[in-house]
Formats: sequence, structure tokens, C-alpha cells
Amino acid sequence: MSQTADTRLPDPRRWKALVFISLAQLMVVLDATIVNIALPSAQHDLGISDANKQWVITAYALAFGGLLLFGGRVADLWGRKRTFTLGLIGFALASAVGGAAGNQAMLLSARAAQGLFGALLAPSALSLLAVTFTDAKERAKAFGVFGAIAGGGGAVGLLLGGVLTEYLNWRWTFFANIPFAAIAVLGAYFVIREPEGGRNSSPLDIPGVILSTLGLVSLVYGFTRAETNGWSSASTIGLFVASGVLLAAFALVESRVKAPLLPMRVVTERNRGGTYLSLGLAIIGLFGVFLFLTYYLQIVQGYSAVKTGLAFLPMVTAFVVGSTQIGARLVTRLPARALMAPGFAAAAVAMLLLTRIQVGSSYAGVILPGLILLGLGLGTAFMPALSLATQGVQPRDAGVASAMVNTSQQVGGAIGTALLNTIAASATTSYLAAHTAAAAGGQKLLQAQGLVHGYSHAIWWAVGIEAVASLIALTAINGGRPGAAGTKLASSEDGAEEETALPAVMH
Repeated sequence: MSQTADTRLPDPRRWKALVFISLAQLMVVLDATIVNIALPSAQHDLGISDANKQWVITAYALAFGGLLLFGGRVADLWGRKRTFTLGLIGFALASAVGGAAGNQAMLLSARAAQGLFGALLAPSALSLLAVTFTDAKERAKAFGVFGAIAGGGGAVGLLLGGVLTEYLNWRWTFFANIPFAAIAVLGAYFVIREPEGGRNSSPLDIPGVILSTLGLVSLVYGFTRAETNGWSSASTIGLFVASGVLLAAFALVESRVKAPLLPMRVVTERNRGGTYLSLGLAIIGLFGVFLFLTYYLQIVQGYSAVKTGLAFLPMVTAFVVGSTQIGARLVTRLPARALMAPGFAAAAVAMLLLTRIQVGSSYAGVILPGLILLGLGLGTAFMPALSLATQGVQPRDAGVASAMVNTSQQVGGAIGTALLNTIAASATTSYLAAHTAAAAGGQKLLQAQGLVHGYSHAIWWAVGIEAVASLIALTAINGGRPGAAGTKLASSEDGAEEETALPAVMH
């Protein structure tokens, strides 16, 4: 079936809408790191044991990662604006409960609720952006801003978490979400409009929801258990096996049901599939560097939480420049892979520079150049990646396509944290065992040298992972310039390509 190209006038409020969509995205991204800084204080105040403190992070990650596909499908079914608003309100209420928590159970429940509403909010935000901006140049600018927030917001979370914890208290890392959400809700009500006719009114695929949620939860939790219990423990292996069986069953069900939760046309299209994979790999490396540089600056160099956050700001600035100035300006002139592959390669070189860290390394001489190059590289790559991941889908699939972007990032983050942390810990243990007898500078110096050796060793792995992401972007992605055409190519039910125009009526 062929239709004419989209001839509707652009939404006159689209740039104002971008502000509120981006604000909501910033809130979700901040929450991935802001609480990490506050965790020691919260643990002390609420009497959370060392064995249970990981659940403050894990409860959020499991709910968020496990329910993303469901959240994307809900956005397609109920409407993106409605789901976006519900996600904001729920996230704000959960944050209020977390900030007011008087015990461990209350805090963990609030974190799980944040993950649940975040799984509604994140896909609806990205899909609103995808259906609001259809002009090539405007889409490039909009996704440049969104990409800068998606990639650099985590570092801002480190700074904001440090400031709030140091100068107020840990509860404000939760309360800070409330004004963000309130402003975004007002923007959603008064400014954001959604194209009519883009909803997917098919019945909800309940078996798909159950299998995908359990499969993704098992996968994310498997990596969490690997970090704490080791890769060879029975619980870790059992979770990975369960995840593999559940996700395989999910793929089988999705290929056979009439109205799948995740239509295979969304992920089997070469460019989107390549984007999801390369983006997930890139996030593994990025999370690893965040983790180890935070440890390095605070534990080895003795930085305060605030100073650590400030140390990451040049990377955030470079990310914004890469996304909004380099990526957004070139994305309509060059194929996506011509930006993504060099961008991920630049990130690999940046991490290569960071493998040179020593106990007494200077920030300006070693850390700063690596962070700036990392920000420029990933900023340049993220912008076309986010655009390409949602380009060409039918409007009724925009939510679930957006959810796949978030899922690849969430799973990548879980893998990066667990895999690289395990590698670093193992390398540190081996170093200390080999050098204890020759410790000339005392145990404290030896311990610091062991930690730095472990960080550097793990960052070498991150170098290789970024290089693989670059190779996949170069070879698997063969699409043209994201959004360069006025019309969109979307896969039809039977896998053929059809030309679709976004609907003309806005509400």
C-alpha cells in the first residue's frame, strides 16, 4: 500500500515540546547515577546492611530493564502523550516516597516503582520525539539535543548527586525529581501534541509481556549476581540459562502471534538491528569508564563527590558538542555509519588513553584528554544512532522501537557494570598476590597500585568492546542519511516495505 508523502504542517509548538521531552529524559538518566553517590549516606541512615545495599540500585534496574518493552507497547496502545504523563506522575510520586523513606523496605519499594514508571516514561519520550520531528534538518537538531542528554546526563547525575548529598542530604537526590516531573507534566498538558492515528489498538500480547519481562529481569539480575557471587556460581548460571530459555520462547511466540508485543519487523530490519547492537556495546564501555574513573578519582586520588562530578563536566560538554554540533550538522549529509563508526572508534581511542592511569597521574595530563575525546566520539555517534533506531518504523510501532533503544542501553549498562567490575576485581587480586612480598612503599600504596592496575586492565576490555561497536556500525548499518527523505519507509505486516506518511491531525 502506498501513500503520498507527509504534507502536514509542522507542529508549531514542536521546539517547546522538545524542552519538556528532554527534561523528562534528563530526569530518567540522572536517576541512573545520582542515587549511587547518595547510597552510603542512605545506607547509614536507614540501617541497610552491606548485603542488601545493592538492592537500592538493583530494584530500579530490574523493574526498568524488565518492563521497557511492555512500556513501549503501552505507549503505542494508550497513546504516547498519555503514557508520558502517567510515567512522569508515577515517577514523581515514587521519588517522593523514596525521599521520605523511613526504612529499607520503603526505599527499595520506591526504587522499584521508579523503575516501573521509568519504563513507561523513557520509550514514550523517545517515540514522541520521533513522531513530532519529521523534517530531516529539524529531526537532526532535535535528536542532537536528546542524544546529548541521553549520553551525558549520567555524568551530570554524579555532580548533582554529590552536591545534594554533601550540602543537603541524600533524600534530596530523590526529591530533586519532583520539580523536574512537575514542569514536564505541565509541558505535556499545555504544549506537547501527538499525531492522530498512530496508535496500535491490537490486543495486548500477554504471553509476550510475561516472557519478555521475566527474560529481561533474569538477564539483568544474572549480571548483577555475577558481580557479587561470581560467574561460575549456580545462581548466576541458573539465571542466564533461564534468561536464554525465556527470551528464546519470547522470540518464538512473537513470530507466531497475530499482535506481537515486539513485532519482528522492528528488530530484523538491518539498520535498526545494527543500531541496537552497536549502541548496547558502546554503553558497556561507557558504563565501565564511568564506574572506574569514579572509583579512581575518589578512592585513589581522594576527590570529594562534588569534585568528582566536576571532573566529568568536560566530557559532558564534549558530548553536547559532538551530538548537537558535529552529529546534528553532518547527519543529513553523510550516511549514519560514517558518523557512528568513527564516533565509536574515537571512543575506543579515548579509552586507550585512559589505560595509562597511574596512582599519581595528573588529571589535566591523562584524564582530561581521554574524557574530552570520549565525549566527542560518543556524542557524534549517539545522535544518528538514536535517530536511525526509530526511523522507518510505522507510527504504531514507534513506542516499542523506542523501547528497544532503552533496552539495549539498560542491558548494556548491566553487562558493563558486572563484566568490567569482575574483570577489574580479578586483576587487582592477582596483582596484589604477585606484589605483596615486594611492597616497598607500604600496604596503602600497594593497595592503590592494585586498584589502578585492575581499573586499567578492565578499561582495556572496554577499548575492545568499543572497537567491536565501531566495526558493527561500519558493516551492519547500510542505511542512508537518517531522516534525509521526506517520506519514511516502514515494514508492513508481511515484511515488505511501504511508504508511510505521518498522520495530519494533531491533538
